Amino acid sequence: MNCCTPGHDGPAHARAGAGGAAPNGSGKNDSHTNSSGTNGSGTHLVRQAVIPGGEFAMGDAHGDGYRADGELPVHRVTLRPFMIDRTAVTVAAFRTFVDATGYVTDAERFGSSAVFHSYAEGGVPLPEAPWWRTVDGATWRFPGGPGTVAVADHPVVHVSHADALAYCMWTGRDLPTEAQWEYAARGGLEGARYPWGDRHPRPQQIDIFTGTFPWEPTGPVGTVPADAHAPNGFGLHQTVGNVWEWCCDRYSARYYSRSPSADPTGPDRGNSRVLRGGSHLCHDSYCYRYRVSARSHSTPDSSASNIGFRTVTA
Repeated sequence: MNCCTPGHDGPAHARAGAGGAAPNGSGKNDSHTNSSGTNGSGTHLVRQAVIPGGEFAMGDAHGDGYRADGELPVHRVTLRPFMIDRTAVTVAAFRTFVDATGYVTDAERFGSSAVFHSYAEGGVPLPEAPWWRTVDGATWRFPGGPGTVAVADHPVVHVSHADALAYCMWTGRDLPTEAQWEYAARGGLEGARYPWGDRHPRPQQIDIFTGTFPWEPTGPVGTVPADAHAPNGFGLHQTVGNVWEWCCDRYSARYYSRSPSADPTGPDRGNSRVLRGGSHLCHDSYCYRYRVSARSHSTPDSSASNIGFRTVTA
């Protein structure tokens, strides 16, 4: 567990193996087939950026990361061209999918999800991280719990890895590999800490926690519109901060030491999936993961009020 993602130690529905997740972390879930519509027939409402193929240095070039996260060694990676969403998938885009298919998310099926305390409607604090609460009825529609309303142009949250894959299946798209995600997030800046370079962010550049984490914020806490703040060199908005974003890869802290150099897709086994980008709850004092090389992970059926996703296609 870290401050930003409750993970499998959090709410009961987030435990490994809950919700019918397939063994060995495959991410497939037979209960999540579309109830209507045709795979690949859905309309994807998020604008795209064309990412040229190329080579880059993947990993933490500054020694800023947490050793256990596995941001080292820095290694060269070559990727084929692809297209990626300019923003995280929005509430409006996800609603189109749900309206067309009748899809029910993991959080809706389990009846609860993890919500940060400052905008939670009730809920039970997690003993090991009381700033997180398990809130009955918290879903992508009601991100803080019943009585709250999801905003159409904000990133959709309370979506598990399985939910993100279901959306991808409907639209004929994929989750990015971890390498695709980092290459696109860098915006063409080799070895930089952030999408804009190495300089510490100013408030108008990023949506992260300000103040003393987790009890004394000095500014608003929560998501902002998916296209807020200036885009990076490839035209992508908020590849750091706002919400964590699921990648398709299984997670291993040791993977970088054996990763292939061409179009890596992650380890063959593992129960967790990679999360990238940090969120509005990241803070220097506790979770300095709002960097383009930073890594986190959670189980495929986990959901929280700061986890979303963006998609890719060839």
